[in-house]
Amino acid sequence: MKIEHLAIWVTDLEKTRSFYEKYFGATAGDRYHNPTKNFSSYFISFKEGARLELMQKPEILGLANPAQEHIGISHFAIAVGSKEKVDSLTEKLRTDGYTVAGEPRTTGDGYYESVVLDPEQNRIEITI
Repeated sequence: MKIEHLAIWVTDLEKTRSFYEKYFGATAGDRYHNPTKNFSSYFISFKEGARLELMQKPEILGLANPAQEHIGISHFAIAVGSKEKVDSLTEKLRTDGYTVAGEPRTTGDGYYESVVLDPEQNRIEITI
């Protein structure tokens, strides 16, 4: 078995799709829209591994402070291949105005990672 995809509710579908394409080399499938349910989504694919489903429905309410830790999915990790790539992507995201919630470091369990927030304030670990 494997995780096939992870779904994320978003308020700005196009901005979030563009973020994953620009910074993580992801490819979006065709936009799906169901006018009856007022629902739109994209499946976002990476070179390998699980996909993301970005979903938007205006009636879905966000958290008061989505960047604050809460019960539910805490984060997901995207491996970029090297410490240098972790460092450079973290700096690129910082320069472009995204929040770096955790500076690049080696964790107690041996991961080299940083933590950034996407446009919807979801926590992404950038790892080797």
